[in-house]
Amino acid sequence: MISSLALSSGKVDAMSIQEKATWLWDTSLIIDDQEKILLFLEHNDVNKVYLQIDQGIASNDYKHFISNASHRGIRIYALDGAASWASAEGSRSQDELFNWLHTYNENSTESEQFSGVHLDVEPYLNSGWSLHQAQTIESYQTLIMKANEKASQLQLTLEVDMPFWFDEVQYNNKFGKGLLADWVIDHVDSVTIMAYRDAAKDIISIVEHEIAYASTVNKSIVIGVETGASEEGENITFYDNGEAFMNEQLILVQQHFSNNDAFHGVAIHYVENWMTMRP
Repeated sequence: MISSLALSSGKVDAMSIQEKATWLWDTSLIIDDQEKILLFLEHNDVNKVYLQIDQGIASNDYKHFISNASHRGIRIYALDGAASWASAEGSRSQDELFNWLHTYNENSTESEQFSGVHLDVEPYLNSGWSLHQAQTIESYQTLIMKANEKASQLQLTLEVDMPFWFDEVQYNNKFGKGLLADWVIDHVDSVTIMAYRDAAKDIISIVEHEIAYASTVNKSIVIGVETGASEEGENITFYDNGEAFMNEQLILVQQHFSNNDAFHGVAIHYVENWMTMRP
């Protein structure tokens, strides 16, 4: 199937062999609407899903979904995290995730296993960010280091979501000093930049530092865009623009970075909204 993001030249573009990802937050959909979800993913050439972990859902339901996704060439990453994780007590939640993952993958066949871990921890939403930013940043870095170690033990790749503006945040602590964006890129396998803008030129502009830095340290960057309604501004989301316009803009982004090895594709936030977008 030729990607909907095929280049104007008519050739199958790099997207079709790179990552086209999406977030799936409502985990109950893998039970209630599994076939509908999988058909949508397949139709839109999605090859990677960040699936929110709900430990209340039976392992067999995950196995069934992941196995069916695997047969369609879609890899499933375990998605979890919260702003509260960037605090002293947050490590307990992370431990619970990795313990659950260890047990799950140990008792699953290869086609039923998660391909990696995808953390969505936004420390700036933690109350400590405004009150004790330096301390909160250090707690966040500690969490990333621990996640890296645990993911390695499980032989899983580690990815994180990161806002585009972390390249303006400085750190100076036991981990050294520099830009937080660079530090995060250094300590995970891949970063998905939350580049929430609705025009290719703006998306390109706010991720150029991360793409350039990742290329120097042989890491990968996925560019994430928003489809949900937003009150943060008119230029944040493709919600009002429609899917066709979004795809046009993503083509332009892909063309711009097509010769950069650090660029690994796009991610669309998130599938529940994307499925209801106007054409």
